[in-house]
Amino acid sequence: MLTFNAIDVETANADRASICQIGIVHVEEGDIVDRWETLIDPEDWFDPWNVSIHGISEIDVSNSPTLPVVRNELRRRLRGSILVSHTSFDRVAFERAMDRYGLEQLQVTWLDSSRIARRAWREKFGRKGYGLKNVARELGISFRHHDALEDARASAEIVLRACREHKMDIEDWLERTTSQKSQKRTVRLVLREGNVSGLLNEETIVFTGKLSVLRQEAADVAASAGCRVVGGVSRKVTLLVVGTQDAHKLNGYTKSSKHRKAEELIAEGAEIQILSESDFLELVGADLQD
Repeated sequence: MLTFNAIDVETANADRASICQIGIVHVEEGDIVDRWETLIDPEDWFDPWNVSIHGISEIDVSNSPTLPVVRNELRRRLRGSILVSHTSFDRVAFERAMDRYGLEQLQVTWLDSSRIARRAWREKFGRKGYGLKNVARELGISFRHHDALEDARASAEIVLRACREHKMDIEDWLERTTSQKSQKRTVRLVLREGNVSGLLNEETIVFTGKLSVLRQEAADVAASAGCRVVGGVSRKVTLLVVGTQDAHKLNGYTKSSKHRKAEELIAEGAEIQILSESDFLELVGADLQD
């Protein structure tokens, strides 16, 4: 079976709940049969850095619907389907946004196309380079990066290519990418060694700023979920968790050196996701606060 949907979102700022664009591609029996895209008013502020990435500003969404307005359309298009996204970013964005508005979560089965790429072409993407832009380039898939509909289409085409080259269907990839057996690999010890059975065992995480819990506790939770916890930002990092910043320690900047370094690397093509602490807790499915 080669029937599924693919989705991508863009956000207004580092809070993943601030969805400002949604793109959906519908695939039936191996063919893209429908596409849907909309701008969303996130009812939130727009970080100039995010605007520089996707080009969507507060003015652009001023007459756009909010997420609750399009919720029924999302339900109609997606309910009960296998939903592809590249990395966990889009899944967590929807979970956070739905919680913000008190809406029912999307009733879908999520499938990560970055995990598929890492297993389908291990020699190219097994350890690094599995970001959407790089995978699409290596496979000869042309698209306009950081446009939600284009990113969703690229994710769908990556999955279709993997299915055809390896003679596997969507159910096969779903089983292969979520089974513990498929996730077994050596995780190098840095500051924390990730749990190889954790769902996030392919992520490398860094914390910056003051968290609501001790940094050690947050690192333990991240490692339990599978993350490799490191101390500095580099191209190997995939997740940066941003806590509260102390202005006295920023030397005149508005963001920490780790935050600024991550943004510089992203601008150069690195696939680093920037999360708030609440996004991190949602991602790992934990609540560390009293």
